[in-house]
Amino acid sequence: MSEFHIGDAMKGFLRKSPLRNGIRAVQIEEIWEQLMGKTIAKYTDKIQIIGQKLFIHTAVGPLKNELMYQKQQIIDRVNEAFGEKIISEVIIH
Repeated sequence: MSEFHIGDAMKGFLRKSPLRNGIRAVQIEEIWEQLMGKTIAKYTDKIQIIGQKLFIHTAVGPLKNELMYQKQQIIDRVNEAFGEKIISEVIIH
């Protein structure tokens, strides 16, 4: 019988789990301020991942407009933070 480290076992589980996107959304929320800055993080209401789409919810009109222009930067920053391509599209609500 082979031995596994608990971290390796968890990574393997998460790669195959339907919970993967929910966990990643929580991880993104935790580093969102570092990725986007305090002002954007303060006015972002909710972050979701569905498939490879990152949904960003905010009620602030000017912020929505600013985020529209930064979609590619957001994709690049999130993917770089995770070390793999997890996001291919950003949708602002």
